[in-house]
Amino acid sequence: MKLKHIYEFGPFRLDAIERVLLREGKPVLVPPKDLETLLVLVESRGHIVEKNELLERVWPGTFVEEGNLAKHISNLRQFLGDGLNEITYIETIARRGYRFVAPVNELEPVPAQTGNPRFVETLPRRGYRFIATANGWEAPAAIEGPRPQPAPTPGAKTALRVLGLAALALAGVVVVLVGLNVSGWRERLLPRIQSLAVLPLENLSGDPSQEYFADGMTEELITQLGKIRALRVISRTSVNRYKGTKKPLQEIARELGVDAVVEGTVARSGSRVRVTANLVRVSPEKHLWSERYERDLRDVLLIQEDVAQAVANEIRVQLTPRERERLSSAHQVNSEAFENYLKGRYLWNKRTEEDLKKALQYFQLAIEKDPSYARAYAGLADTYGVLGSWALDALPPGEGASKQRATARKALEIDETLAEAHASLGGVMHLYDWNWQGAEAEYRRAIELNPGYATAHHWYSQLLQQMGRFDESLAEGNRARQLDPLSLVISASFGWRLYLARRYDAAIEHIRKTSEIDPNFVQAHWYLGQVYEQKGTYSEAIAELQQAAALSKGAPIYLGALAHAYAVSGQRAEAAKLLAKLKERSREHYVSPYNLAVVYTGLGEREEAFEWLERAYQDRSPWMANVKLDPRLDPLHSDPRFQGLLRRIGLPQ
Repeated sequence: MKLKHIYEFGPFRLDAIERVLLREGKPVLVPPKDLETLLVLVESRGHIVEKNELLERVWPGTFVEEGNLAKHISNLRQFLGDGLNEITYIETIARRGYRFVAPVNELEPVPAQTGNPRFVETLPRRGYRFIATANGWEAPAAIEGPRPQPAPTPGAKTALRVLGLAALALAGVVVVLVGLNVSGWRERLLPRIQSLAVLPLENLSGDPSQEYFADGMTEELITQLGKIRALRVISRTSVNRYKGTKKPLQEIARELGVDAVVEGTVARSGSRVRVTANLVRVSPEKHLWSERYERDLRDVLLIQEDVAQAVANEIRVQLTPRERERLSSAHQVNSEAFENYLKGRYLWNKRTEEDLKKALQYFQLAIEKDPSYARAYAGLADTYGVLGSWALDALPPGEGASKQRATARKALEIDETLAEAHASLGGVMHLYDWNWQGAEAEYRRAIELNPGYATAHHWYSQLLQQMGRFDESLAEGNRARQLDPLSLVISASFGWRLYLARRYDAAIEHIRKTSEIDPNFVQAHWYLGQVYEQKGTYSEAIAELQQAAALSKGAPIYLGALAHAYAVSGQRAEAAKLLAKLKERSREHYVSPYNLAVVYTGLGEREEAFEWLERAYQDRSPWMANVKLDPRLDPLHSDPRFQGLLRRIGLPQ
C-alpha cells in the first residue's frame, strides 16, 4: 500500500515527506518548526491537538514556553492567510490547544519516469502542474491557467505596460510594508481592537483549593484593564461561565461580542507566583503577544499592572495621562492580607447569605494582617451592602447601611481611587439616605475611575430611573449589559427597568431571554410574574411567582409578590394565608414592611397599606426608593399621604 503523504487544502499542498508547502504550485518559504507544527495539525485535522502534545511532537525532549508555540501558530496563520476571505484553517481551543478545521484531501503518490528535481512544471498556454520527479511521485492533475486572449494593439500594449508597472510597484510597496510590518502597517490594515475578554486563568497548582487564587487573579486583571475608557472589558461574571470550557476561542468571542481575548495560567508555589498571559485577536485570529511573569506574592499586583500595560501597548489604545497613572500605581501588599482578600471576594461573588457571612470573616482577617489595606474595607462595604439589600434582607437596613457607610469611607480615606468603594458609598446614599445627588456623584466617580465596572453602571441605571430619567437609565443599563453580557442579575434587571417604565411586552421578551440562560434563576421568575400580573394574565403570573417562591425557599420578598397576585386575582384566602406567614416570620427574621404594604394594597385595605408603608419609611427600607414606580402601589397614588411620602423621600412628584 502506498504511503499517502500529500495533503491538499484550499490553494495549498503539503508534502509530509519532503516537508514542502506550495501555494497554487509555488513554494512557500516556511521555517522548519512552523512547518512541523502545521504537519501535526493537518495530520490530526478535525481533532483538538493539546498544547502539550504539540510541544512534545515538534520539540521532543526540549523545554519550550507556551508563548513560543502561540507565536508559531500566529506565523502559520500569516503564511496561510487564515481569516482572509472568511476562510479559517487553524482554530484555537481556549486553554487547551488547536484544531485544523479546513477540509483536507490526501493525494496518492504517482511514480515519476525521469527528470531533474522539480516542483512545478509549466504547461504552455495552460497553467502549471505540481510534480516532484526526483522523489518518485507526480500529482496527476494540472492547475489550469487563464485561456489565451486576442493580442492587444501597440497603443494598448503601452498603456497596459504603464498601468501594470505602476500596479506592480504599488503592490510591492504594500507587500513589503505589510510583510515586514513596517511602522505597524499590518495591524493598521486590521480593525482596531476596542473590546476584550480576560478568560479565567487556568489554575496550574494542581490543588483545587487554590481555585480562589486563580479566580482572584483573573478578577484583578479585569479590574486593571477596565480602567481604560477606550476599551470595553467584559466583567468577571460573564467570563467565569467559560471556566474549564472546551469552546473554540472564536465562538467565545462571538458570544461575548469582543475583538480579542487574554488567556493564560497562574501557578503558585509557596511565596512565588507565576503568571503566563497571551493576547489573541479573534478575527482574523492572530496571536499578538505573550509573556511570562514570576514574582513574590507581595509583588503580585505588579504582575497585573505589567500585563495591563503590555496589552494596552500592543493594541495601541489611547491612554489618558490619568489612566497611565492609574495603571502605574501598583505597590507591594501584605501577602497574607491579599490571600484573605481574594478568599473574601471569591465567597462574595457567590451571593448567598451563608457565603457572604464567611466573606465578612475573610475581609476582617485581611484587615487584621494589614490595617491599611483599603481593598479589604471596600470588600466589607460591598458585603454589608448585599446583606442589607432588598434581595436578602439578611440585616435590618439601619445596621447594614451604617456598616456599609463606615467601611466604604474608611477605604476611601486610605485610597480615594477605589471605584468599588465609591460605588458602595453611593449605594448607601441612594437606598438608605435617599441623597439622590450625592449618590449620583459617587456612582459617576466610580465609573470615571473604572469605566469597565459593570456594577456601578447597573446601580446608576437604577438611580436614574427612580429619579425619572428613563432614557439615561436605559442607556446605563445597556452599558452594564455590554460589559457583563452573561450576568443574570444585570440582564434580568434590565427587564425590570422596562417593567417599571410600563413597557410590559418588551419586558416579557427580555426576561424570557434571561430565563433561557438559566431556567432556575429566581429573579427572572419573580420579575416575569409581576409583568404578567400587570398584563392581567393572572394564571401565568401566579405560576411564575410560585416558582420564584419555591426556588428561594420562601424568601419574604417572593412570598409578598405571590400574595399580592393572589389578592388582585380574587384569591383572597390564599393571600391572607401568606400575609399571616410573613407576619409570623418577621418575629424571628427581618422582613421589610414594604412587602406587607404591597399585600394590603392588593387586598384593597388602604389604611393598613399606609401603616406598613410608614413603617418601611421609618426603617428606611431600600424598597422605598421604588415606591413611586412600583405599579402595584398605583391604587395609593391619589391619596395625599402618598404624595407626602414622596416629598419626604425626596422623589419628584
